[in-house]
Amino acid sequence: MDIILVPGFWLDASSWEKVTPALAAAGHTTHPLTLPGLESVDARRGGITLKDHIAAVVDVLDGLDGKVVLVGHSGGGAVIHGVADARPDRVARNIYVDSGPLGEGGVINDGLPTEGDDVPLPPWDGFDDADLVDLTDELRASFRARAIPEPRGVAHGRQRLHDVRRYDVPATVIACQFPSSLLTEWIDARHPFTAELARIRDVEYVDLPTGHWPQFTKPVELGQAILAAVERTG
Repeated sequence: MDIILVPGFWLDASSWEKVTPALAAAGHTTHPLTLPGLESVDARRGGITLKDHIAAVVDVLDGLDGKVVLVGHSGGGAVIHGVADARPDRVARNIYVDSGPLGEGGVINDGLPTEGDDVPLPPWDGFDDADLVDLTDELRASFRARAIPEPRGVAHGRQRLHDVRRYDVPATVIACQFPSSLLTEWIDARHPFTAELARIRDVEYVDLPTGHWPQFTKPVELGQAILAAVERTG
C-alpha cells in the first residue's frame, strides 16, 4: 500500500522519520511530504493557501497507482480531508493523527500570531499543557530547531468541499491529547468541532495518550498504530 504522510504546522517530511520504519518493514511504500512553503525557513510563503497544500497532495496521489492511505497530523488532517473530497475514489483510508476533518468553510487556526506571510512556531507557553505532554526539553529544542514558519494563507484559508462521497472514505482517528471517549461525547452532543467527523460513515478510534506531537514523543507507538489501521484496510 502507498501511504502518503502529511505533516502538521511547522514541519516537513523529515518529521515522520521515526514513524515510517515500521510501515516500510511491513512492505508498505511511504511518501512523507514537505508541503509548499515548508521547504526551508527562507522559502516563499506569500500567496500559498490551504487549497495549494491540498493540490500538492493530490498531485502526489495522482502519480500513484490504485488506492492510497492518507495520514494527516494536526493541520494535516484538514489537508487529507480536502484530498478525500477531491479524489474520494482513490483514498482507501484517512488516518487523522491528533486531528480530524475540517468541514466546509472552516479554517485550521486563524488565532496564531503572524509575522507578515508567516506563522512562526509560538513560544511554548502559548500552548496548552495537554499539547506538551511527554515533549521533553530535549525534544522541544529539537522541534524548535527544525521548525519552519507555516504560510499564513494555510492557517487562515477556508476549506472548500464539493463531493459528499468524502463521507464514504473510512477514517481512523488516533487520539492523543484528547481521549477518544471525549470525541465521541462531543459527537453525541453535536459539538461544532466534531460536526464533520460525525458525518463520516466508518470511523474507528485509537487512543495513544501523549501530547500533540506523537511523531516525536511516541514515534514507535504511532508507527504501530498507523500500521494496524492500514492492515485493517486490506
